[in-house]
Amino acid sequence: MAGDDRPVPAVDDDSRDFWLGGAQGQLLIRACTACDRLFHPPAPVCPHCFARSVTSRPVSGRATVLSYTVVRRGWVPGFPPPYVVARVVLDEQPDLHLLTNIVDCEIEAVVTGLAVEVTFEQRGEVHVPVFRPARRASAA
Repeated sequence: MAGDDRPVPAVDDDSRDFWLGGAQGQLLIRACTACDRLFHPPAPVCPHCFARSVTSRPVSGRATVLSYTVVRRGWVPGFPPPYVVARVVLDEQPDLHLLTNIVDCEIEAVVTGLAVEVTFEQRGEVHVPVFRPARRASAA
C-alpha cells in the first residue's frame, strides 16, 4: 500500500482523466477521434495522425509485462526498495505502453510476459495506475 509520503503527479488539462479516472475504477487513455488510435502519454495532439480531436476512453486495464527492472537502492522518497518498475503493453493496442509499478506480488514472480491488471494507488485526489498479476478466472 502506498504511503502518504509518495509523490503526487502533477495534473494538467491533458492528463486529468488519466490521473483521476481511477476514482471510478477506470483506466482512461487518450484516443484520437480522427484515426481511432489510443496513445500515451496524454497530449492535446494525436501522435499518429496529428489531429487535435482527442478525447479519453476507458480501456480494460489488462496488460502484459514487456520489460522490467527491480530497483534495489533508494532513489525516490516514499518508494522504499526493493520495488519493480515495468513497461507494460495494454491489451487494446500493441504499441500502447505504460511505465508503471508492479504490486501485490513477490519480486521473483515478475517475468516478461506476465499477464497483469490495473489497480490504483490513491494519492490525494490522484489515482495512480499500477499493475498486479491478473487474477485467474475461477472454474465454474
